[in-house]
Amino acid sequence: MKFEDLIKLYEEKKKQYKTDAFRYISELLREAKELHKKDWQKSPTPNKDHEQSWRAFKGKNLEKLVVYIIKDEVESLGLRIIEGNTLERKNSNNLSEELNRVKRNLLIDYGEFGSHLPDVDIIIYEPKSREVIAVLSSKVTLRERIAQTGYWKIKLSQDKITKHIKVFFVTPDEDKTLSIRKPAKKGRAIVEVDTDGSYVMSEEEIEESNKVKKFDKFLVDLKNLVYAKRSNK
Repeated sequence: MKFEDLIKLYEEKKKQYKTDAFRYISELLREAKELHKKDWQKSPTPNKDHEQSWRAFKGKNLEKLVVYIIKDEVESLGLRIIEGNTLERKNSNNLSEELNRVKRNLLIDYGEFGSHLPDVDIIIYEPKSREVIAVLSSKVTLRERIAQTGYWKIKLSQDKITKHIKVFFVTPDEDKTLSIRKPAKKGRAIVEVDTDGSYVMSEEEIEESNKVKKFDKFLVDLKNLVYAKRSNK
């Protein structure tokens, strides 16, 4: 199974559910898992554990799917969007001048231990200034990375060069960590206190707040953020 197969499944959901397609990402992943298993079984030397093989595929491709879903809207705002590992895997000498500047604008200074990029899946930036507007982590459940996301928000906020960068989490929230505001589960508490918010790709009902919203609110919030920044210049 390839990433293009996920795109086909998503486009089918769009035909069926229109603008609500994002609510059915978990359903899409269940369907993809069955297709993935059929391909895995046909492999001449399959990994002994299909669950392990599927988790690796799902983890790698969910972020790509999020980029696919929001890319056109992000670019319509005059912004650019890239996957985080675009900056991680390349030597600075091999990056374009634009991406090299973006990388420098995202680095966290650890003093004598060097400067390092935060672990994020998606980066949204302003191409003219190379200023990073927001970073996103995207996982199927919060327990996979939410505490780490909160850590990166804290580190970015400690430097004047990076303190403006918004740190978001995008998730189908399959373990329903975000469903209830109070009493909050640990993952929701971290989102509410230590991140700039989480957007949920799910058909399940959730108690929304300023920090926890359904995924369709993400582009609205991004537009408001961009317009506010531009009006203040």
